[in-house]
Amino acid sequence: MQSEANIGITAIYCRLSRDDGTETESNSIGNQKKMLTQKAKELGLTNTKYYVDDGYTGTNFNRPAFQELLDDIEMGYISVVIVKDLSRLGRDYVSVGHYTDNYFPEHNVRFIAVNDMVDSDEGENEIAPFKNVMNEMYARDISRKVRSAHRIRGNMGEPLSQPPYGYMK
Repeated sequence: MQSEANIGITAIYCRLSRDDGTETESNSIGNQKKMLTQKAKELGLTNTKYYVDDGYTGTNFNRPAFQELLDDIEMGYISVVIVKDLSRLGRDYVSVGHYTDNYFPEHNVRFIAVNDMVDSDEGENEIAPFKNVMNEMYARDISRKVRSAHRIRGNMGEPLSQPPYGYMK
């Protein structure tokens, strides 16, 4: 299968939900690229292309690089998708399950999540669905905590945003 994988492009997909505010790529994205490129080399996957969604949430799949990745899969260019872990693909367990269990196999795309030790060439991973559920629950928990912190700050009279231009706090 390794020689078959070299026929198409190995898609290295990186995502980070919070943009660090710099004009250049964030450190986390850079680290994901390095780690995934190294793993691709170890597996003999040389024809790589980066798909990067820096500053996009994983709770939905309306992300520009991910949509480009899907377009390239539909065109038959992609043979392998490699991500750092399942949460980088997404945090909606139903959608992640759809892509890993149905969409990628239907398009003969090998899927690898390095840190979660998921490789579709090695058969089904029994723990992956549980990790997907936990990734979604993490996103919900963080959202709930942020809303609670904003509510508390607002009730205490603290400003929740910057004042309009020209005004001072």
